[in-house]
Amino acid sequence: MIRSIILLPFCLATIVLAQAPTRQEVDAAYNDTHGLYIEIHKNPELSGQEVKTAERLAGRLRSAGFDVTEHVGGTGIVAILKNGPGPAIMLRTELDALPVEEKTGLPYASTAHAKDPEGHDVPVMHACGHDLHMAALVGTAEIMARDRDTWHGTLMLIGQPAEETISGAEGMVKDGLFTRFPKPDVAVALHVYNALPAGMVAIAPGVMNANADSLRIVIYGRGGHGAAPQTTIDPIVIAARTILSLQSIVSREVAPGEMAVVTVGYVHAGTKNNIIPDEAELGLTVRTYKQNVRQQVLAAITRITKAEAAAAGAPKEPTIEHYESTDLVYNNPALAERMKAPLEAALGKNNVVISPPITGSEDFSVFVEQGVPGFYFGLGGADPQKFAEARAAGTQLPSNHSPLFAPDVDPALHAAIASEVAVLRALLNMPVDELHALTAAPHP
Repeated sequence: MIRSIILLPFCLATIVLAQAPTRQEVDAAYNDTHGLYIEIHKNPELSGQEVKTAERLAGRLRSAGFDVTEHVGGTGIVAILKNGPGPAIMLRTELDALPVEEKTGLPYASTAHAKDPEGHDVPVMHACGHDLHMAALVGTAEIMARDRDTWHGTLMLIGQPAEETISGAEGMVKDGLFTRFPKPDVAVALHVYNALPAGMVAIAPGVMNANADSLRIVIYGRGGHGAAPQTTIDPIVIAARTILSLQSIVSREVAPGEMAVVTVGYVHAGTKNNIIPDEAELGLTVRTYKQNVRQQVLAAITRITKAEAAAAGAPKEPTIEHYESTDLVYNNPALAERMKAPLEAALGKNNVVISPPITGSEDFSVFVEQGVPGFYFGLGGADPQKFAEARAAGTQLPSNHSPLFAPDVDPALHAAIASEVAVLRALLNMPVDELHALTAAPHP
């Protein structure tokens, strides 16, 4: 582990290096949590169903010396460790997995199934790295609890349910997260992805990721025999035209240079090849960075969907349900810049990069909207050799939510623990008034 930062003034460098965890601390935490990672990976639970996952995490945090409260906002957990006067800093992990069938071929691959909210039996997989996040949080908690001489204040650890349905953060806030427990001066989180090799982290001052909106559209037709389409109004054909027209929003209505994504993730229609159904359902996700672009795209989706149905003579207008949404995650720029030095001390200067915003999204933004400055950073998860080979070949490694997504646990888990400890120690060693002054700039 590289522990020197040549460009820092001597006194600041000494402080930062003292805050960085030692290799021995990180190795011990890795060895203690690797088994937990495998256990959680093998036994994933869907959003809102994370009962056993929460129990595992709560048990480990209690054993480390934290005061743990369960069932906050559903299956959420809050763990508090007080260590004298000082700032209150929150570190969050997610608990939930996805309805994805794992195809990684790992010896500890998930074979779990569960009932989704509609009652369907679905395979379940940690295809977004939340298992690694949980293991890292436990390793970090154990280091922070063992070595309290390196920090002071209140450490607040959050196990958040239902991140994948962008509802868990709001549920915890509504259940008193910042009234029943200390309101933190800063909230911290990381997320693993294959956009960087394992062992590296990425900082994005300002906008970190995108606004997200989930839409459910039902297009109505008139069903009948597949051999007599003239007696019907085919909702599948209307749906096909709608899907193609929706793709013109970004290419022809949004100004070049503005970020927008409109993806139709599923189409549900029909039961048999020779039956034209009465309706077809589409599921959409929409991603944007700016509020005006967000409203423009949502309005265009409504306009196009209704127009295509009207053009086909549909018996009634489509229904358009806007059932999930979350705002973009915003990193306080001054805070993000300040955290660069402790991360470099923990991982090495060449392993910390500044990155542009990504088009993913999540509900960590809910905490920021409650007036808590946020620092959310990216964690490399790709096998370094495979990453280099893919870049040389011009190909892409499996992304989050892929059935093939599998972070390179060693060194990704090492880097996650080292990063979290370094950031927490840095924040918990700052005077409260200095921290408040640093994060005073408002969210734009």
